Amino acid sequence: MRRVITKSLAALSLATLLGGAAVPALAAGNLAAGGVQLPDLKIDTTNNKFSQNEYDIETGKYYRLNITADDGADDLAIVMPEFFRNSWIDQIVVNKLEVKAQDLYSLEFDDAGTFNISFVVLRPGVYEFWSPGQEDKGLKGKFVVK
Repeated sequence: MRRVITKSLAALSLATLLGGAAVPALAAGNLAAGGVQLPDLKIDTTNNKFSQNEYDIETGKYYRLNITADDGADDLAIVMPEFFRNSWIDQIVVNKLEVKAQDLYSLEFDDAGTFNISFVVLRPGVYEFWSPGQEDKGLKGKFVVK
């Protein structure tokens, strides 16, 4: 009995230090309405470079990003597994067709085109994106999430 009371008091002390009783997080309104349009991520396959190598964004905000590859895209993948794992992806649009997915690893271009991605990042961190085999040539970047 004494051990249970001691553990309970320790837990209560820790809760007090951390700000009291647990309170659920609440949000008013539609988080997925509107959103911030990020600068496009354009893939230049001739010069092996991205138009943006870093995006500074915040958790809990709704963003939209266009990822576009030029005519040199042939089996060109953009890999960003940690970013996708730590984000809520609302939708991906290709040629006015929407894809709703729970989990993604990469996007692949077999030809020129654009992916429109709408998302909310859930956890802060630095999340890299790259094109496999092309990282050393310049096709790499990162999302810095605060």
